[in-house]
Amino acid sequence: MTKQVTLTIDGTQVTVPEETLVVDAAKLAGIEIPVFCYHPKMEPAGMCRMCLVEVGRPVIDRASGQVVMEDGKPKIQFLPKLETACTNPVSEGMVVRTQVTSEKAKEGQRGTLEFLLTSHPLDCPICDKGGECPLQNLTMAHGPGKSRFPYDEKMHLAKRYPLGELILLDRERCIQCGRCIRFQDDIAGEAVLGFADRGRSTQIISISEPGFDSVFSGNTTDICPVGALTTTDFRFGARPWELQATASICSQCPVGCNTTINARREAMSNGSVVIKRMMPRQNEEVNEIWMCDKGRLTYHYTEAGQRLSDPMVRQGGKLVKASWEAALDQAAARLREAGSNSVVLASGRLSNEDLFNLRSLAGGLGGQAILYTDMGGGDVTSLAGVGPGTDLGKLGKGDAILVVASDLYEEAPIWWLRIKQAADRGATLVVANARQTKLDRHAKFVVRYANGDELKTVAGLPGKETLGQELTDAANLVVFFGSDGLGLKGSADLAAVCAKLLQDTGHAGKPNNGLIGVWPRANDQGAWELGFRPEADLAAALKGRTVYVAGADPAGDDPRLAEALKGAKAIIAQEILSTATTGMADVVLPAQAYSERDGTYTSGERRVQRFYRAIPPRGDSRQDFVITGQIGQRLGLDIESGAAHAAFDRLAAAVKSFAGLNYDKLAEVRQQWPIVGRADMYYGGTTYENSKGLGAHLSTPAERGETVSLPQPQEKTALRPRENELLAVPVTRLYDLGVTVQTAPLLKQRTGEPAIALHPEAARRLGVEAGKRVTISFDGVSGKAVVKIDDTIPAGVTLVPRSMGLAIREPVPAKVN
Repeated sequence: MTKQVTLTIDGTQVTVPEETLVVDAAKLAGIEIPVFCYHPKMEPAGMCRMCLVEVGRPVIDRASGQVVMEDGKPKIQFLPKLETACTNPVSEGMVVRTQVTSEKAKEGQRGTLEFLLTSHPLDCPICDKGGECPLQNLTMAHGPGKSRFPYDEKMHLAKRYPLGELILLDRERCIQCGRCIRFQDDIAGEAVLGFADRGRSTQIISISEPGFDSVFSGNTTDICPVGALTTTDFRFGARPWELQATASICSQCPVGCNTTINARREAMSNGSVVIKRMMPRQNEEVNEIWMCDKGRLTYHYTEAGQRLSDPMVRQGGKLVKASWEAALDQAAARLREAGSNSVVLASGRLSNEDLFNLRSLAGGLGGQAILYTDMGGGDVTSLAGVGPGTDLGKLGKGDAILVVASDLYEEAPIWWLRIKQAADRGATLVVANARQTKLDRHAKFVVRYANGDELKTVAGLPGKETLGQELTDAANLVVFFGSDGLGLKGSADLAAVCAKLLQDTGHAGKPNNGLIGVWPRANDQGAWELGFRPEADLAAALKGRTVYVAGADPAGDDPRLAEALKGAKAIIAQEILSTATTGMADVVLPAQAYSERDGTYTSGERRVQRFYRAIPPRGDSRQDFVITGQIGQRLGLDIESGAAHAAFDRLAAAVKSFAGLNYDKLAEVRQQWPIVGRADMYYGGTTYENSKGLGAHLSTPAERGETVSLPQPQEKTALRPRENELLAVPVTRLYDLGVTVQTAPLLKQRTGEPAIALHPEAARRLGVEAGKRVTISFDGVSGKAVVKIDDTIPAGVTLVPRSMGLAIREPVPAKVN
């Protein structure tokens, strides 16, 4: 147990763990010490001097080593100068006087503020930080009434200076606290910002090309204590007091970051309530207080111009508006006629409630419930996945993490961040991949294999003397598996091999141990838990059947699937946006975006979390689970179509891994450290306190006392590049051409054109150069792409991104010309 230390702050006795900093000890006791440069998530720098306090320590007799007593109490000696509370760890018997009880400390802080304001512009009325500005608030509370420094001597520097395409810097507002630089260096591990010049001319600059080259850049605007850093989408967008804050969950990847949607009604949007920004919400076991830029900026798709607002049915070969009654009647009639010849095709973009109703509908019809995905293994994560008590933030020295066939930086950036931090704390990180990824530099062991050798590689890890011993002897082992370079079958087999590794090394069925799938969508894990399964030959599964598609666009993603849908008996499309699939449908049912409704997602860590309605629904759209329930009722099926919580209750009663969960339990909160999101924005930044729920893990078979029988992977001959041919392998890019990214205008520079990666040797052999447009052909399809050169990949391989219009589903031979 950590040793406890007792000290006195402003006359209040406080007991905290040793090595706690004075500023944090005060925070725990409810005593505020103002700060600018200090942040509880970063190592102290002691740069701004705002946290000046008087510190007294017990006098120690040099001869005896004992505390000197005076009038029956320890004699306390105060140093003549003020000290910084952010750099001083507590010690037994310490006495601290803050600005509350010390005039000396108060004067020190007043002088600090006066100095900081010598060159700060007088633009508070128009500054974007107004209303949530620590400098403004602390100046009002602790600053001088007027300055002794002449206005004419203020520095006048560039405003709206782009550090990158997403972040703008107002140089004259910057107080050189260094928070942004230290966040990028220490937490994100990407040193892309730095100081230039000296003295009053000191400025923040970008030291990367392109500018501010990080997927975590938006976090610096949250922790900036002044209006120096702003995101380009929110600059001059709204005042904080105008915004309604609603708890939500990011819908972009399987991490399940806790977020807050800030919305307001505005005239420029014809009086509609619109989303103005997406902010992080604290959940120390999920995303702490951070989020990636994709999650921060891709909310625009929910307000895109191609949103569906009214039901439509096909008449005379054309889609025409219809009433809900007519559209639901026709959908039900088509499904009744199809019966067991029906297919429900849904993606992990939908909520648990939606997927449960869709699965119930498929079961009632005797039809098939297909998960729209190119990654398998979810049945294995249901058996060997992590469960209650798991927190990546607790992994450190003595623990191990294996990441195989996944480029986490591109697929799940916050997991990348948390795994990097675990490695920084001493956890053994093993990265196994056919190519180099950004996580490699933080790994203790990097295992490189040829594409197709994933199963053999993982199975052989225990046999590697040093590496295998560290995995076997680890107190806890978490394995992340992905589909980098793999398709449906390959990733499913990889999951089975990884689960066997966990079982064989004694790391199954315990908190902080287990398997995590790096899924392409936010709720893929939920879909697997609820009984959805992918189909190896999806095109064949769609032909000649009545297809009910929800939350997916197969026709737009893959020309082979578009062709298969042409042969479908009927198509019912349930979607929020107009897509290629809705254009082929016989019935189109407009659904609400996640920001317009209540629901739950299940993260890749098998944590169920609630999201809440933030803005009114678009047009006459309805919630997905409601639409499905109303169709089911027309078919005589007992499916919930009322409240989301009622649908979840039915789900929890029917699915054993969800047993015992309900909306009230998911909404439970507890005290978290650090204490952020309160009125004291100077301490933790503009992140939001979590008052709406930390979520809850699904139960595991081991927890339920069940015997786990893992599926056996089927070894197969690995595909190898042949002469005059390349092996095209699918990879995931964070900024792709999916609809959620395409509708975020600020991300266009990051998405670019469809591109493939070639080794320099392959490029020379093919006679192509970087930036040249080529045609790539594989598996009966072809497409145009720009060439990028990558000397870290095998010479016989080309990386082909998913969701880039190239329709790659499995590793396949390809030709480039």
